[in-house]
Parts: sequence; structure tokens; C-alpha cells
Amino acid sequence: MNGVKMAYRNGVYVAFNGCGTTDPTESDIKYFNLMKAWAENEDIDFSFSNSHDKTYAVMDDSLKATLKARLLERMRNSKSMLLIATENSATNRGMLNWEIEQAVETYGLPIIVAYTGWNKIPNPYNLQTWWPRKLQEYIQKNIVKTIHIEFKLDLIKQAIDDFSIANQPQYTVTTYTSIVYQKYGL
Repeated sequence: MNGVKMAYRNGVYVAFNGCGTTDPTESDIKYFNLMKAWAENEDIDFSFSNSHDKTYAVMDDSLKATLKARLLERMRNSKSMLLIATENSATNRGMLNWEIEQAVETYGLPIIVAYTGWNKIPNPYNLQTWWPRKLQEYIQKNIVKTIHIEFKLDLIKQAIDDFSIANQPQYTVTTYTSIVYQKYGL
């Protein structure tokens, strides 16, 4: 975080693999859209300060430099990164590895890794084939703090509340204890 001007950091920067398409049904953006739908639904107790809502929108045909500048601005105002992990996450396309690099090296963000399609993750290392290259590198070098959870509303809400730049997960690879799962009947 050398020379970085500190902003009020309450946002959650959500990262996912765009899968090289603008079709939301073929991209991992569908999980991000689900999170936004949870937050908009008055009958669901879920809210988060979406860092992507805090700056001007970027059009699909924007220059890569403009896109990167906007993403950096969003990270600068973030307290954590939520990485939506799917079987597509490790595919090296788009800017996911760059986003992880900036989140960790420039802004010191902890990463909440939320795995889709899993009911229970007994050992996150069993899913490292889902980790983007940069996340795997940072975990191996012990330079990032992560919490690994299932992509479930209650667990995402808990992790967003629990972890921030000021309150990092305790270890490079952290998981919740059974007490947290019992709290939500999981």
C-alpha cells in the first residue's frame, strides 16, 4: 500500500471470471447479479456496499486503460474482495488475475472466496484447481489472508460483516468453524 491515499473503505469489491463473453447466462456474472438481487429484495436480510456502484459505469467497448482505472478506483474504496469461485475461475482470460494482484499488492484487501455449487467445503485446498493463478501464487507464498466459504447468502453476509482491511482473516487459508455453520443450520 505504498503511497496509496486512504479513502473511506466500506465497499465490497466483487470479482469473478467474465468467461470471455458479454452474455450473462454464460458468465460467472450471474452469481454477482444474484447477490445484487438478494440486496434489492425487501424480504431478504442481505445488504452490502457494492464497490461497483461507487464509480461511473464502464461500457463493454471502453479502452482497457479506462476499465482498469475505474476498477482501481473501486478497489481503493473497498474493505474486502469477494471472489466468486467456479470451475471457470482458474481459466486465464479477462482481468481476474490482475484484479487479485491489485487487491492484494496495492490495497491489502482480504479475499472472501465463495465457491458455487458446494454444500460443504471441508478443505479449501481440495478446490485449488478453481483458484485463479494469482490467488494460488499468493496463498503458496503466504501473502494473502483468505476465508473460504460456500456461495450461500448467510455465509457471504457473515464474511462481509466479519472481514475487512482492518480485520483480516487469521490465516492465509481460513475457514469458518462448525459454530458458524450451526448458527445458520448448515
